[in-house]
Amino acid sequence: MELFLDALLDALIDGVKMLPFLYLAYLLIEWLERHHGESIEGALAGGGRWGFIPGALLGCVPQCGFSAVASNLYASRVITPGTLLAVFIATSDEAIPLLAAEPSQWITLVLLLACKVAFAIVGGWLLDIPLRHVLPHSLYGGYEGHADDVDCHEEHEESSSIFMAALRHTLEIFVFILLFSFIISLLFEGFGEEPITAALSGMGIFQPMLTALVGLVPNCAVSVLLAQLYVQGAISFGSLFAGLTAGAGVGLAVLWRVNPSWKQNLFMTGLLWAVGAATGMLLQLLPL
Repeated sequence: MELFLDALLDALIDGVKMLPFLYLAYLLIEWLERHHGESIEGALAGGGRWGFIPGALLGCVPQCGFSAVASNLYASRVITPGTLLAVFIATSDEAIPLLAAEPSQWITLVLLLACKVAFAIVGGWLLDIPLRHVLPHSLYGGYEGHADDVDCHEEHEESSSIFMAALRHTLEIFVFILLFSFIISLLFEGFGEEPITAALSGMGIFQPMLTALVGLVPNCAVSVLLAQLYVQGAISFGSLFAGLTAGAGVGLAVLWRVNPSWKQNLFMTGLLWAVGAATGMLLQLLPL
């Protein structure tokens, strides 16, 4: 019982300290969604063959369902596979507001976003320029530059103020933070921090392969878990990057639902994991 209470207390203290920053982050996100959501979608759809550039930049915006929008646009042949890949790579889901809520992690957040944009542009360029004529058309996917029948707009709580909507998002993610912080603290208290971190560190350069696989789970809780593990020192920056690169929020789930070609969906899923694992292993070798 003492172990349980200590872990719960540690989780509460860590969670409460980041609440003000977390709320401010979601306040900004809510404002972007309500006032610039359609403009962001329009910029993505209007990128054409070079859409992976705005896709890489706009994918970093922690906007609700943005990867789902990209999946719908791809299924409707509005954007290229490279643009979709760039959005997926750049997406970090709930990890951005969580890291923004920790002042000690602001440098990490800037580095994460910079690497995300760079690798997203490179990945999108490779897929759309040199590989476009190499891959079979059935695997690459068609691109016609116009929408057949697509509705990309998600329902938002326009009836409530942005302050209340931001508060709701903050409390929802706060629950995840408490849960994962409690579980991690309980494991550290029960088994010891050194044996757990040693086991994960023992995977060495292959640790990003595991986190990239975890990142494929289409749930915002996964990005919270990865960010919490990094903050606690259990995984490296390369592993965090790998998991968040492979993690496209609900984008993959939407892609499998709206795009009729299972070959294209499987190719994009496998490619996303491979990019996440490879870039994470590369960053693992650097002194970050």
